[in-house]
Amino acid sequence: MPIIPEFSKSKPYKKGERGQAIILVVFSIIGLIGMTALAIDGGNALIDRRRTETAASAAALTGALARIEGGDWRSAALASANANGYNNDGVSNIIEMNTPPLSGPYAGNSEYIEVIITSHLSTYFGPVIGVPLVTNVARAVTQTKPSAYGEMFEGYAIVSLAPHSDCAEEKKKSFWIHSEATLSLAGGGIFVNSDNTECAFKQMGSGSVRMQDTSPIVVVGGEDIQKAELLTPYPIQTGAVPIPYPPAIQMPKVGCGSKIATVDPLTKTSMTPGAWDGDEDFPPEGVTHLEPGTYCIQGDVIIEGGSQLEGKGVLLILEDGNFLAGGDATVWLTAPQHGKEKGLLIYMPITNKGRIALNGNVDSRFRGSILAPGADIRINGMDSKYGFHSQIIGYYIEVDGQDNIPIYYNDEDNYDTYNMPEVLLSQ
Repeated sequence: MPIIPEFSKSKPYKKGERGQAIILVVFSIIGLIGMTALAIDGGNALIDRRRTETAASAAALTGALARIEGGDWRSAALASANANGYNNDGVSNIIEMNTPPLSGPYAGNSEYIEVIITSHLSTYFGPVIGVPLVTNVARAVTQTKPSAYGEMFEGYAIVSLAPHSDCAEEKKKSFWIHSEATLSLAGGGIFVNSDNTECAFKQMGSGSVRMQDTSPIVVVGGEDIQKAELLTPYPIQTGAVPIPYPPAIQMPKVGCGSKIATVDPLTKTSMTPGAWDGDEDFPPEGVTHLEPGTYCIQGDVIIEGGSQLEGKGVLLILEDGNFLAGGDATVWLTAPQHGKEKGLLIYMPITNKGRIALNGNVDSRFRGSILAPGADIRINGMDSKYGFHSQIIGYYIEVDGQDNIPIYYNDEDNYDTYNMPEVLLSQ
């Protein structure tokens, strides 16, 4: 009889092993379904969340615009949501609209509109693992600011309008105080519009800010502070809602017409208001006194150190060029107290990207708004007890020097204008 090799004989399954493969296959299938559900249904849920957030923001903005224009803001918001795929059917999605918002930092403030969209998304494979529905909730809040005549930028004494800034470049810091300058403010705080998260507000060396009242330091971006003990108040407020740039205010509509600025031929030390053509720097040599009125200047205003310039009831409009007041100069300038120029001392249109250097000596005094939305402003310590009774508004703001710089903001001394209607997405 032939011998059959051992390996050719089949082994019977042990009792209890039959059916294990089927169980493993079933679990594998369930796992694959779960992974498919995660991939497909999870992806759909993420897409729906983004769509819900976009729809809520669009609805809140549309509603706010309609409200500013005097229309039915609720109908406008619902129409916007419907156009983005959310029809408020009460089943697949629900839209809630509130003014004022019911919760959050703007609760109770009727300037704000709140839109909440709740979306219910049915899953394809989710029911197999017990997740038949995914719910996304998106909330958007907008601020509606109607047109109003009044103080600019909510009465902040110093405003840096640059929406962005650069920590490394010296001339592109939004608000920078350094050296040993002490900025002493009363009546209004500081607003920094830059969204730079690292250095929108930058303090270096012994530069200090001292608020003489409860006015705040408010910053859209972040801070870079070497010595916190030199700031009052501290901590400063960061993460503020930004101001649009160009700013939503009515810029001054002022000018000189055909009037020409002339030097008094008798005294040769005073001059009358009007247009200055820029053939030479302003004021011309020997002039120390400006008669009341508006001066439309082509070219630079240069007040050299040791010189003197006085003008009561004057407005200086720099259509191009710079305003440079040197150290140890005696500068005594006050804005008009009547008419459409009331409270406006120095104005650079937004197209002028020049520079303003504010300096002087212990006898110097400035009263009235310094409005230069496109220019760099440098404030130097001059140790004047009077200082600036001004609102100072520029693109970038730099503060340096060795002395105390007092700034007292009073709306009565400064320029008021129309703040245009605004719609701001707050959340």
